[in-house]
Amino acid sequence: MKCWLFVLLLLAGPACADPNGILLVAKPELVDPNFKETVVIVARAQDGSTVGVVLNHPLDAHLADVAPNWPGAEKYQQRLYAGGPVMREVVVALFTADTPPEDSAFHVLPHVWLTMHPRIIDRLLSRSDGAVRLFAGFAGWAPRQLEAEMDQGAWYALRASESVLFRKDTSGLWRELVGRASGEHAANGWRAILVP
Repeated sequence: MKCWLFVLLLLAGPACADPNGILLVAKPELVDPNFKETVVIVARAQDGSTVGVVLNHPLDAHLADVAPNWPGAEKYQQRLYAGGPVMREVVVALFTADTPPEDSAFHVLPHVWLTMHPRIIDRLLSRSDGAVRLFAGFAGWAPRQLEAEMDQGAWYALRASESVLFRKDTSGLWRELVGRASGEHAANGWRAILVP
């Protein structure tokens, strides 16, 4: 319960939410096939729900494979990631920006945003600066749904960092963060681990 209070503080509105992005790290006992051995970056939506993307499930696909009609899709050569079980046909972008985007986006960290807005993604595909990662689909929780999962002990909650969000090789990310979270959690009780 105390761990969930920490999550609430991280997701709680403007007074506490800058930055509001946290990592959910699936505990080894979590058997849901959509989230088994996953690391998910999440942010709070205006309606109190939680949205995010899975960081460590790269696909053997590129944007042109999933959205061939998207302008500039053939130029984006990085692999897509499976963002989650919701609307897998929708392209979602996690990106850095020095100023807030003009169109709708979730604020994750001071210079990191999450969006599915086509105009933002169009601009991201044509720029040469900043970090960008694209996902097919996303993860979402209705208000109080994530609270129930936290109470059931399904997730560790860690503070996010840009280095984790845009890590090139995510193959060992889940195992590394579970080790860090479980070790720190055992040593420090309910206090969540701050990812450097």
